[in-house]
Amino acid sequence: MGLMSLVEGRLTLPAIAAPMFLVSGPDLVIAQCRAGVVGSFPSLNARPLEVLDEWLVRIGEALRAHDAAHPEKPAAPFAVNLIVHRSNARLDDDLALVVKHRVPLVITSLGAREDVNAAIHAYGGIVLHDVIHTTFARKAIEKGADGLIAVSAGAGGHAGAWSPFALIEEIRAWWDGPLALSGAIATGRGVLAARAAGADFAYIGSAFIATQEAQAPQAYKDMIVAGGAADIIYTDVFTGVAGNYLKPSLTAAGIDPDKLSQVTPQALDLALSKDGPRPWRDIWGAGQGIGAIREIPTVAGLVARLKQEYDAQRGRLCGAPGAGE
Repeated sequence: MGLMSLVEGRLTLPAIAAPMFLVSGPDLVIAQCRAGVVGSFPSLNARPLEVLDEWLVRIGEALRAHDAAHPEKPAAPFAVNLIVHRSNARLDDDLALVVKHRVPLVITSLGAREDVNAAIHAYGGIVLHDVIHTTFARKAIEKGADGLIAVSAGAGGHAGAWSPFALIEEIRAWWDGPLALSGAIATGRGVLAARAAGADFAYIGSAFIATQEAQAPQAYKDMIVAGGAADIIYTDVFTGVAGNYLKPSLTAAGIDPDKLSQVTPQALDLALSKDGPRPWRDIWGAGQGIGAIREIPTVAGLVARLKQEYDAQRGRLCGAPGAGE
């Protein structure tokens, strides 16, 4: 079964919720899937390892119960994000649980591995791999990924630097399979724009941080609601991989965001000491699209807003002179 068959009749919007470190958990995923978008979480959010088994049981049971109660509107499938980089000591154990529970969709990050893809394909699972440029995209497909997530400039957390239009265009020049676009998408208009640019799905992260079901601190949610694109900084000083972070969270952690280029590695190590602030836990990721986020709704409320905006913009475009389906 391909991705399009997997989601057929199950989506309110052509959207996938991004897996967010320390933010996405079972409550969020279940709510996302029930609302009609693909829900996801990083396997490393479930700690210790035994918790991942518990989460997969809980999510599976909740979605099966929803489908039984609402056969006219079944839930969207869910995904687990695996970090396949060699630094992830839990990968083999996490993968074994993904296989055990036959997780329908797996999102791989920070490398592409044929053996991981083969293990998922063996039970009929589908693999999407996130990429920031075409070199990585080609390698992912060559190693067996079923689809791609194009992470463009403006995306929250670890992100690329290419314009979404450039990234989509270069991928679509040779790849006609499943493709999602990530980068500052926080409205239904943005979802429609991703589709118009050539993606099959929008990939949405920051808007879901500021929902009631997200397991993010209230201060994190409030900071997103209060912020805009000017409050985002793109830097690689915290993890070695470039990403977008909320400037106010740096300030709260005692780090001047305007002087990051002057910070020595030794000073940064001291600032981020074991007892001090940590990336993701205290220094919070978010995308440039947060200016569109002005409340903290339920997931169902957020998806309803996105759907309304998507339909309204689609109607305006289809009614414009020379426009049409």
